[in-house]
Amino acid sequence: MMRKLLLLILSLAPLQLLANVYSLPANGGRLIGELQTHVVEKGDYFKTIADKYNIGILELMETNPGVDPFLPTPGTQLVIPTQMLLPDVPRKGIVINLPELRLYYFPKNGREVHVFPVGIGRIGRETPEMTTKIKARIPNPSWTPPASLRAEHLRERGEVLPRVVPAGPDNPLGKYAMQLSYGDGSYLIHGTNKDFGIGMRVSAGCIRLNPDDIEWLFHQAKYGDSVRVINQTVKIATEPDGRQIIEVHSPLSKTEDQPREKVISLSSKVVKFISQESVDNTKANDALLTQNGIPMVISHPPLTAAQDLEITP
Repeated sequence: MMRKLLLLILSLAPLQLLANVYSLPANGGRLIGELQTHVVEKGDYFKTIADKYNIGILELMETNPGVDPFLPTPGTQLVIPTQMLLPDVPRKGIVINLPELRLYYFPKNGREVHVFPVGIGRIGRETPEMTTKIKARIPNPSWTPPASLRAEHLRERGEVLPRVVPAGPDNPLGKYAMQLSYGDGSYLIHGTNKDFGIGMRVSAGCIRLNPDDIEWLFHQAKYGDSVRVINQTVKIATEPDGRQIIEVHSPLSKTEDQPREKVISLSSKVVKFISQESVDNTKANDALLTQNGIPMVISHPPLTAAQDLEITP
């Protein structure tokens, strides 16, 4: 039911995209961007708001729990998740973090990062984690659905998919595709011919971008560029100024009954991080429970000079 409601949201408005470009932090920092707010106006709903800020529909819902995505009350102040920690991987090429439904592109100039919402594989056809590279760049791609997908489509929808869909307005890959060298080469980063599915789990395993985003990325990324698909539900960082920050996203569900899981498996690195004496355990637990995708400072505030004098023997 939730999936049908989201598809309805995504089919109601044209795209109005703005690129999200962030300067890379210096001195090993990982926090980028600033949170924004949006005051709901009459006629707004989550699809139009997500398009305005070029963010995903699920991340907007994750950041603003309890707000009706179809009929948000005018005057409601929404948090726009345009602040984040960089994933804990080398800053090069393309990085896709599945729980975030975000793609990070690091140009070779080493000064900035471009962040885009993406659609990824639905339950049963999950996008796999991988370390790979761009094998081919294909303008105006044709689409050859695999036999398993054609059988699934016939079984679930009673429709026969053609063996080959030529380039054009009916092609679900859109105008641009980049083939990855992982496995048999069936995984693509591509566009779409429909105004829905970005920031959601709706594909057959490929990574889907908005038409304007894939067009830009297609002309930036080159043959052989690195691509990493990761699954970092929890991101952590100690910033150069000493702040300890955690960002937690809902894990990807494995069943249709629970669109977003709530139970998180913590790596030993995360456990060690939140176990430090300098970390406020209450704040850390709140972040792990709310899973709102917003970077949260969880370190104890520094003592003021007066407080320091009070406890000095």
